[in-house]
Amino acid sequence: MALIERIAHRGIAERHAPWPRTVVDDVGWAQASDLLVAGQCTLLGLWGDGTSVHMALLGEGRDVVVLTYSCRGGAYPSVAARHPPALRLERAIDALFGLKASGSPDTRSWIDLGFWEIEHPLGARRPARPPEPYPFLPAEGDGLHQVAVGPVHAGIIEPGHFRFTANGEHVVRLEQRLGFVHKGIESLMTNASLEQAAKLAARTSGDSTVAYAFAFAQAVEAALGVKLPPRAVHLRALMAELERLANHFGDIGGICNDASFALMHAQCGILRERTLRASAACFGHRLMMDVIVPGGLARGIALGGEAAVHALLAEVRRVFPRLVELYDNTASLQDRTVTTGIVKPDYARQFGAGGYIGRASGRNFDARRDLAYAPYDTLSFDVPVLDAGDVNARVWIRIREVEQSLSLLEQLLDRLPDGAESIALPPVTQGCEGLGFAEAFRGDVLVWLRIDGNGRIERCHLRDASWFQWPLVETAIEGNIVADFPLCNKSFNCSYSGHDL
Repeated sequence: MALIERIAHRGIAERHAPWPRTVVDDVGWAQASDLLVAGQCTLLGLWGDGTSVHMALLGEGRDVVVLTYSCRGGAYPSVAARHPPALRLERAIDALFGLKASGSPDTRSWIDLGFWEIEHPLGARRPARPPEPYPFLPAEGDGLHQVAVGPVHAGIIEPGHFRFTANGEHVVRLEQRLGFVHKGIESLMTNASLEQAAKLAARTSGDSTVAYAFAFAQAVEAALGVKLPPRAVHLRALMAELERLANHFGDIGGICNDASFALMHAQCGILRERTLRASAACFGHRLMMDVIVPGGLARGIALGGEAAVHALLAEVRRVFPRLVELYDNTASLQDRTVTTGIVKPDYARQFGAGGYIGRASGRNFDARRDLAYAPYDTLSFDVPVLDAGDVNARVWIRIREVEQSLSLLEQLLDRLPDGAESIALPPVTQGCEGLGFAEAFRGDVLVWLRIDGNGRIERCHLRDASWFQWPLVETAIEGNIVADFPLCNKSFNCSYSGHDL
């Protein structure tokens, strides 16, 4: 039975593609919570929209549905009261819109750290009030002490605060406070042209600029009923796999560096640099920013670009297997990564953890395969899955994904069709809505948007995989020593920018 048929609803919204959006009342909202608690569907997203909230669900049959609940008196029934993965999303809705989750187990401010000039910037705006001290959750016991880390860190990295409660070196509780990289992307999206909004989407999280542009473009094209030329579709996937390669090389090296194995860090850094140079040779930008746009591509692959990718593949196939062998045979490195920072499979399933975090803990999900968007629905690739859930498993998932990306790049080059690389978008004469997904290197990216009758963005929501991964960092470090936190955190490599919006 389709997911939408299991939830009581009042009607299906018109011009919402490619999956349905339906309006529900208290009964339908409660039924959706029941399905989440029973593990019969997965929470994909929860976001505000004026005086309503929307919730995206993934069914067991890989069908997707968006539910809409109209808030009465600025409130809606809390999903997090029964399903913890919704908690931070509800707190963000409160910060951005002022809509309250009735019965929520945690009403502390999230995203809004008291630095904004206004409160509820996407809802009923009001002047900001002086911030109150943030009440971190307590931990009780003999011999406990706290260690505060951040928000400013060593090195050029994004800010986030981590509050450790420890007994000696052993971590009893870790609590995060994020929101320091909030840049108002969803506010800036409002009333933006499709061209302007595409650029904003691509800057949500710079290491996933291709994936965000991909998901945004898919949402627009679904809303407008646009079918792309095959060449544009294949080149988008080519960019996505190059982005995945570069980030996995950086992560594998960074994890080894945090375990004091600098040789792997240096060698992986070389491969990452070669990948970025090949990307620049193909698309004129090392991160390939602003190449994917609604309707296709802003520019095609440059002359000599295909040869640059072939040269990259040959170099990676020559060097990378030796690095994998070095990682596998270095006992001191294995001692740091094996059994460190374990994410339990039940947590990965409950939180719908995407990417290498979920797949290292037994969650067999990949948007390229399970939501089957083009051109991946015609390509051959495996989705590696392990169940150990530790730092070592997250490294091995990355290694196997590198191998799969090499194969995908070869297939894309071999099958690259001729023809147009973009098409003109049709004129917009009435409002429409679209939902798009892309598999970024750290997991699935969701973009939902509404386009008004003048062809401008009325509302756009972007959800990074990190929303469901950051809470699992807190569970993974519990019982480990404080000194293992950098290693564990790097093995997650969640996005601050993509989370803070």
